[in-house]
Amino acid sequence: MQFLSDNAAAVHPAVWRAMMAADAADAPYDGDALSRELDAAFTALFGRACAVLWVATGTAANCLALASMVAPHGAVVCHREAHIEMDEAGAPGFYLHGAKLLLAGGEGAKITPRAVAAVIDPIRDDVHQVQPHAISITQASEYGCVYRPDEVAALAAFAKARGLGLHMDGARFANAAAFLGCAPGQACAGVDALSFGFVKNGGLGAEAIVFFDPEAARTIRYRRKRAGHLQSKGRFLAAQILALLEGDLWLGNARAANAAAAEIAAAAPGRLLHPVEANEVFLSCTPAERAALRARGFAFYDWGEGAARLVAAWDARAEHVTALARAIAAL
Repeated sequence: MQFLSDNAAAVHPAVWRAMMAADAADAPYDGDALSRELDAAFTALFGRACAVLWVATGTAANCLALASMVAPHGAVVCHREAHIEMDEAGAPGFYLHGAKLLLAGGEGAKITPRAVAAVIDPIRDDVHQVQPHAISITQASEYGCVYRPDEVAALAAFAKARGLGLHMDGARFANAAAFLGCAPGQACAGVDALSFGFVKNGGLGAEAIVFFDPEAARTIRYRRKRAGHLQSKGRFLAAQILALLEGDLWLGNARAANAAAAEIAAAAPGRLLHPVEANEVFLSCTPAERAALRARGFAFYDWGEGAARLVAAWDARAEHVTALARAIAAL
């Protein structure tokens, strides 16, 4: 019974069908009909002009998006437990040619304008110190906590006032939008570039970089090629993304994952280490308790000493979710 990661989830049948339908001759790279639909599809979704590039991985999406904002002598401010800091093996420095990550703190792996200011205000404006060029936030955060629209707006206003770009790592943007229940554009209002995750939410191998300033995408097309992410049969990546956008399937999948996580969380209110607002549940568990859960067939990650992370995916089976909830309640 799989609760390791939403990366381990199945590919949605609609995605397979869309890829089969795309299996016909068309222009290579991003010149095919499906890839050319992406700008319009996301413009309609967000209610503002978008330029959209597909890539194969979330790491590439994050780093290429940041490359549109950050020079090699610059820096990105992010939470100290952000994915770009903890789980991307130095990829930001690689893609950004040496740019630095400056780390801020914050509850639930979220940052605020005050936290960003505490990091960048001591930096002198001279050639001897790395200068901040962008802020990166994660929606939902590494601990499954969701930025409210007013929190994103406050960061966007701060970034604009300081001349910084604002990037959103949206590996679980769908789960955040499902939790908020607002229009997708409200969940990222003021953001300059969004890494919109699809792999965790029913995709096979496609993520979207959404630029809300279409001009910013121009040079990133060259960087994408240089980074090895301009796939020759790009129509198969575009097909996945469009299939999940069709009829708001992306949102329905996220709601299903969130509901499963909520059921698990309801069984262990006294153990929750963070509010459960998306599809991740962080529990206080002793080694013996974790061993007991694994002995009953549940797969999940330990998360530091005395904690476990349980992730519900879009395809979580109801009987597995209920069984896990009951097992946790019985500990």
